[in-house]
Order: sequence, then structure tokens, then C-alpha cells
Amino acid sequence: MHNKKYPNESSSYREKRNRLLEAEAGLRKQIEDVAKLRRDLPTGGKTKEDYVFEELDKSGKVKQTKLSELFKPGKDTLIIYNFMFGPNDKVPCTMCSSIMDGINGMIHHVNDRMNFVAIAKSDVSRIKEWVDKKGWHKLRFLSSNKNSYNKDYFAEDEKGSQMPMLNVYRKTPDGIFHFYGTELLYAPPEPGQDGRHVDMIWPLWNLFDFTPEGRGTDWYPKHSYEG
Repeated sequence: MHNKKYPNESSSYREKRNRLLEAEAGLRKQIEDVAKLRRDLPTGGKTKEDYVFEELDKSGKVKQTKLSELFKPGKDTLIIYNFMFGPNDKVPCTMCSSIMDGINGMIHHVNDRMNFVAIAKSDVSRIKEWVDKKGWHKLRFLSSNKNSYNKDYFAEDEKGSQMPMLNVYRKTPDGIFHFYGTELLYAPPEPGQDGRHVDMIWPLWNLFDFTPEGRGTDWYPKHSYEG
């Protein structure tokens, strides 16, 4: 597929690397094929209601914000990530926190084209405390503590446990419609794998996939690695 070689590489390395390269090219094509299938989805269901969330304004006061108000002028796509931080959780999910670490650094690029918010079913004061601790000041966090959004859009199970769903919505002249959700979370995974439903927005694991150690089977992100 190309004529490049690394210094002192063996013929066996090059043979297997070329086989891998063919597989990588196939994966690249498959990723785009799947993305096109996603883009070609017909209009989903109209949102159940114009959910009212809570967030803090610049003065620190609690204000109510409707789902329809999360769409900025000229930007008709909204991405919502459900951050696992329930009212009875002492701390948020470490996995979700790892994702937010990455998105906080790139959110200005996302916001140039569309809208992104993170939603947690916890009191706004608890959310702010954690956001301040992590330094996620570029992200917009809202509370769904007083509505049924999480339950309606697969981000809460029947026991009230929080789930890490990502949902996409589209605003049209006829209203706001659901476009896509990461339902792969609910599909049985292959043996030895996690759900991997939001891998595309989570560079950590993809980076590990380039290494000899790979993702591993017993390592997961932590809130802190000190000590």
C-alpha cells in the first residue's frame, strides 16, 4: 500500500504490518460507512416535552433553562452527554470524568458548529463543586434533577441508576426531534469487552490501542493518581 520502511525493521515485521495496514484501511472505510448510515437516519421521534433543566447563571443564582433554549441561533444540532452523577452518588463516575477531561479541551471547536451540553441528575450546587474541582469551565453543565429526561432517553434505569448515554437532537420548524442515541450501550458486548458505545468521543482508549499493552483488562481511569 506504500513503500516506506522503518530503520532496521525485519521482513516478518513488515509482512505482518502490511496485513495490519490493510485491516486498518478496512476499518477506516467501515467507520465512514457506519457514519453515513447514521447521517441517513430518518427523523426520529419528537421530544416528549420541552424539558426544564437547572443551571447557574453568571451571578451564581439558579435559573431554569428549557431544552429548546439550548439551541443557539443558527445551530440546529444539540449533543447531550449524560454525566453519571446521581443525587445519592458521593462522587461522579470516573469514566465520565475522563471523557469530560478530553471534551473540555476541545469544546470550543465543537461549539463553532453545533451545541453541546452535559447533564447530570444531581443538584446544581453539587455539579458546580465538581466542575470547579476539575476545571471544566469551558463546558456547560445542567441539572436534570427535577425532570424525567434521563429516564425518558435511556440515561437512567428502572432502579434509578445513572447511565452514560449520548443523545443528539435536531431542531426544525416543526419542533425538536431525537436524531441519535448511543444504544450500543444496551447491546450485548463481545466477550472481554465493555460497551464501547462512546469510544468515538473518548481518545484515551484509542490511544492505548496503539500500544503493546493495549487497553488492558483491569485498568480504569481514576479521579486522581496521586500517592
